[in-house]
Amino acid sequence: MKTQQGKKELISIILPVYNEEENISLQYQHIVESLKPFALNYEIIFVDDGSQDRSVEILQEIARKDKRVKLVIFRRNFGQTAAMAAGIDYSSGDIIVFMDSDLQNDARDIPILIEKIHEGYDVVSGWRKDRKDKLFSRKIPSKIANWLIAKVSGVKLHDLGCSLKAYRGEVLRQIKLYGEMHRFIPVHVSWVGAKITEVPVRHHARKFGKSKYGIKRTFKVLLDLITVKFLGSYSTKPIYVFGGAGILIFLASCISGSAVIFMKLFQGLSMNRNPLLFLTVLLILMSMMCIMLGILAELLIRIYHESQNKAPYTVKSTINIKNKK
Repeated sequence: MKTQQGKKELISIILPVYNEEENISLQYQHIVESLKPFALNYEIIFVDDGSQDRSVEILQEIARKDKRVKLVIFRRNFGQTAAMAAGIDYSSGDIIVFMDSDLQNDARDIPILIEKIHEGYDVVSGWRKDRKDKLFSRKIPSKIANWLIAKVSGVKLHDLGCSLKAYRGEVLRQIKLYGEMHRFIPVHVSWVGAKITEVPVRHHARKFGKSKYGIKRTFKVLLDLITVKFLGSYSTKPIYVFGGAGILIFLASCISGSAVIFMKLFQGLSMNRNPLLFLTVLLILMSMMCIMLGILAELLIRIYHESQNKAPYTVKSTINIKNKK
């Protein structure tokens, strides 16, 4: 397919890498073999996120042999979101596809995602309908997180955690990624009016290496979800949040104060020495301050990066990349 300028459409396939020395070569071969029948114009961008094994050496060898392979090497581990942000920054594609480098995503699904983009969608999300992961540590927490995200954000997807997704490049490049927000990219692009759908994709059990995710990621998702809800619904009207919190605190103070007065009048207890009022107010203020300070810190980080046009990562070196987009 050609773009409006008459050039052949370019597909950018981005794979974050962290300690995947046993999987990288196989994943690269699988991508090349899977896309060969479709005669697609594509580039493969590996972003090494501070690997401590032989991942970098293997990637360098692949990139030297195949000029379609671009390599971005971080100085240290910055996290998956930063790796995906770097992939976007160094990509040139009209369509951007993300996938994992651990062989759990199947490259044969890439043409299916691209076809959906051609049907008019801006985002096509993979749905691991038959997921090959552990039930209690991965599948159940994922289902709970997806349900919560759908309820809070209004983006109805079964599997936001699936890395295999395709985006229209012009839409994705409007989004700034920070922190651990990669799983919420469809939510962010929905704010700019993107048309979103999902398709079932293949999923394979991990054969080599160790998973980088655990049950603790669920708690991170919950905290990130609070930030996403705030940024999506209240970033232009924060008084609704802070004012609402103030009202709740005031009501709690009224209840506590009434209890203290009741104890004074009917039980003869001293108001000055009653710890109930001070304890209640202190706990409520502490919890609210923690949440609000977390949100304010998130906003300050975004202002810090965007005001300086500062990327959330540091690149050590690149291969087969002429310039940054």
